[in-house]
Amino acid sequence: MSQGWTMKPNPTFNGLYVPLVTPFTDDLRLAPDALARLADEALSAGASGLVALGTTAESATLTAEEKQTVVRICSAACRAHGAPLIVGVGTNDTATAITSLRELAATGDVAAALVPAPPYIRPGEAGTLAHFTALAEHGGIPLIVYDIPYRTGQTLGIGTIAALGRLPGVVGIKHATGAIDATTVELLGSPPPGFAVLGGDDVVLSPLVAAGAHGGIVASANVRTADYAELISLWRRGSGAPARRLGAELARLSAALFAEPNPTVIKGVLHAQERIPSPAVRMPLLAAATGTVRRAALLAECPDSNSPFPPRY
Repeated sequence: MSQGWTMKPNPTFNGLYVPLVTPFTDDLRLAPDALARLADEALSAGASGLVALGTTAESATLTAEEKQTVVRICSAACRAHGAPLIVGVGTNDTATAITSLRELAATGDVAAALVPAPPYIRPGEAGTLAHFTALAEHGGIPLIVYDIPYRTGQTLGIGTIAALGRLPGVVGIKHATGAIDATTVELLGSPPPGFAVLGGDDVVLSPLVAAGAHGGIVASANVRTADYAELISLWRRGSGAPARRLGAELARLSAALFAEPNPTVIKGVLHAQERIPSPAVRMPLLAAATGTVRRAALLAECPDSNSPFPPRY
């Protein structure tokens, strides 16, 4: 069932994509109204699109029904704003991943799937390439490769990334390797045609975009969305000095938001801002410490950004 994507123009995915948290009530039920508000707020604040069911969404702890609800809510927000929706599909079984991709494709509302290298199994780079080749041929939906070796255990070299970028239907990569290294520099210097390079390590988003990344999938942008969108815009307009200043400020915020396992601190800040009903996370995550949330919330408070969300403690 080959898809017949034969040519790639300029990358489709540019700018800021916000991987939304999944708001819960104090008793750990899904809070759909809060999710709908977050989705609308992110897109109204300048995000190019949304990511549903990413790591930040605690997707591993959601039921199949809850996942469908999350995708439905995010799809509605993206339709209302004319924005693309990316949905996370994480599995280390190729056949199951194909089934999930086909189900997403059948909805007609999803622009791409964000898919990690098969986690835990460590199939090697050849096995990873074969995995994505099968997904591209049979999944029925464009793919963004999620390169995050500290979670998957699988490193991808520049040759493998280039081969992935040449696959019909593979439209980009979320680059979250924990460093800006020689592979990063080579990838940004000559990405495959039509292949979006999106930063995925929030603290180094600014230098990645300065070096040529097309944008980012940025969990920290659940907070101060407009400023993260402006950071990307500044670099792309060539406004280096203000971009460096804003980038340094947002890097401090990102570091504070990741001081405990993601998304515990982000949820704590959103709750302090009264944007979600509870900071609750599902086990095995534990709620972030009060002091950690307070420090991050202070950095999230930006009087000059005209943010409508002042933190409340």
